Amino acid sequence: MRAKWRDIQDALERDIAAGRFAPGDRLPVEDALAARFGVNRHTVRRAVAELAQRGVLTVQQGRGTFVRRGAVDYPIGRKTRFTEIVTGQHRQAHRRLLRAIEMPATPEVATALGIAIGTACFMLETLDEVDGAPIGLCSHHFPVARVPQLIDAYIETGSITAALERHGLGDYERRRTTVAARMPTAEEAALLRQARDLPVLLIESLNVDRDGHPLEYGIARSAAERVKMVFET
Repeated sequence: MRAKWRDIQDALERDIAAGRFAPGDRLPVEDALAARFGVNRHTVRRAVAELAQRGVLTVQQGRGTFVRRGAVDYPIGRKTRFTEIVTGQHRQAHRRLLRAIEMPATPEVATALGIAIGTACFMLETLDEVDGAPIGLCSHHFPVARVPQLIDAYIETGSITAALERHGLGDYERRRTTVAARMPTAEEAALLRQARDLPVLLIESLNVDRDGHPLEYGIARSAAERVKMVFET
């Protein structure tokens, strides 16, 4: 016998497709949905969780459940700033710090930054979120010698740009961006809250200072369904 939560899931998807709930709209509370479908709240919660996992809905703690808006337009140009890009589209941006460590430069990082293998680097690992939904898992690598107080500055400001400004490097620019696609690891899929059979965009970037010297090497794994890359020329 078909599970009742699947019928609720299908009904909510039909409502969204028909425009009864538009992108950005908040769904009725669990009690109201439970009354509508004649089930308990647990059954409603299961249907909502499945739709959130598939990227149809987003659950925001303390605010409610919303119909997810379309993919974020992410322009790639000389000045690429996550918060400015997202807020410029009247959406909420949040960058969550997962790890901040000092580590020796791997061959990949050393080549990108033009430094010797094993040179001390800071690595900030962040989870970028838009409207409460994760869109990118990012690793940012910086030579320690260039930005010795980076971690403290980032923890205090919550902003890479602001942390670099404290080192006189806030006017950095994008020198290179490469994009490929692959399937996510189990950890990446869990952090991005997506299925493992959906691809991620693998985005490698190099930012340089005003004199063209490498400053930051980034590796982002972005949910392909939630990000639309726009390359400016």
